Amino acid sequence: MRSPSRVLSIGGMFVLLLAGLFVAGCNNTLNPLCGSARPIPQIGNLSPSTLTFAQVEQGVVLTVNGSHFVSSSEVMINSTVLAATIVSDQKLQVKLTPDVITGPGAVKVSVVTPSGNSGDVGCSSGGTSSVLTLTVN
Repeated sequence: MRSPSRVLSIGGMFVLLLAGLFVAGCNNTLNPLCGSARPIPQIGNLSPSTLTFAQVEQGVVLTVNGSHFVSSSEVMINSTVLAATIVSDQKLQVKLTPDVITGPGAVKVSVVTPSGNSGDVGCSSGGTSSVLTLTVN
């Protein structure tokens, strides 16, 4: 009797055939089981990119522009994760206060998206963007 599944190696990528269902590993585009995988966020710029500590003391809104933002994306200010207001998949906002930024200096800003419900089927999901620097004078 023939097994209904086979594992093939194609160009260094392993492919699993299950009774006619094609499941490619490590490529969300080719893998039909990666539908709930979340993209890695990308950030392009901050608005404003420079502000004063007096603005932080008043509670200033920081806009992060980029791409691949989803409803679960959060902003990391140095090592503090803040819930974000998702304006669109290319823009999110957070309110900066002295609880998060305690004084003047360079502040590291990144976006974190938790992994989705992709299980262990070769899907990548979520991640952390590159880091941009916000200058607080």
